[in-house]
Amino acid sequence: MSETVTIGHPPIEVRLKRNARAKRLTLRLSQVSGEATLTLPKRTPLRQAKAFAVKQEQWLRAQMAKLPERAPLTDGAEIPFRGETLTLRTTTGKSVRLAAPHIEVATPNPARRLRAFFRTEARNTILPLVEHYTTRINRPFKRVTLRDTRSRWGSCSGEGNLMFSWRLVMAPPKVMEYVVAHEVAHLVEMNHSTAFWAQVETLMPEYQDHRHWLRQHGAKLHAVDFGA
Repeated sequence: MSETVTIGHPPIEVRLKRNARAKRLTLRLSQVSGEATLTLPKRTPLRQAKAFAVKQEQWLRAQMAKLPERAPLTDGAEIPFRGETLTLRTTTGKSVRLAAPHIEVATPNPARRLRAFFRTEARNTILPLVEHYTTRINRPFKRVTLRDTRSRWGSCSGEGNLMFSWRLVMAPPKVMEYVVAHEVAHLVEMNHSTAFWAQVETLMPEYQDHRHWLRQHGAKLHAVDFGA
C-alpha cells in the first residue's frame, strides 16, 4: 500500500513517492488526475514529509482551484468530441446519434451509452493509426488496449503492447494521432531520449503543437464525468 499524508480542512490527501535518487522534497499536482504527489528521498521521515506538505498547503489549494470542475453528463451539457464542442440532448431514439451541434443520447443511462460510443469511436480511429505508423517504422506490435487512465494518455510495453486512453477521441484528431505516433516510437526507443524525440519528429514533424495542446487542455477531457 502506498504511503499518504492528509493535511488541512477540508482534508487533502497527498500521496508519498519515495525515490532513492531524489535530493529534496518536491510537491506536484497532476493536471490530469488532480492527485497531489510528494516525492521525497528514500530515508526522509514521515513527519518531515508531512511538515513540508503542511507548509505547502496554500499553494496546493490554489493549484487545485485552477483545475476544471467535473462536468456531469446531463441534458444541455457541453461535450468535446474530435476537437469540437457538442451539446448533449437526451432522447428516446437511437443509442447515440451525432447531429451537430448536438449529440443525441438515448435514455436511460446516457453517460454509460456515451462512454461506450466514445470507446468504440476511439478504437475505430486508433487501430488504423497504429497500423499506419508501425508500418512506417517496420516494427510489429502485439496488442492494442483502451482504458480510462488518469495518469497517462498512452503507453508501450517492452513486449510491444500498446495502451491508449479512449478519452483521446474528445481531442482534435491530430492530437490523438500524435499520441499514437509517440507510443509507436517507443517500439524503436523505449525511453524519452533525444533519439526518441527525433523518431517522433520523423513520424510527425509538427508533434510539439499537439503535445502542447494536450498539456493545456487535457485536464478538461478528464473532467467529463462518465460515471463509474
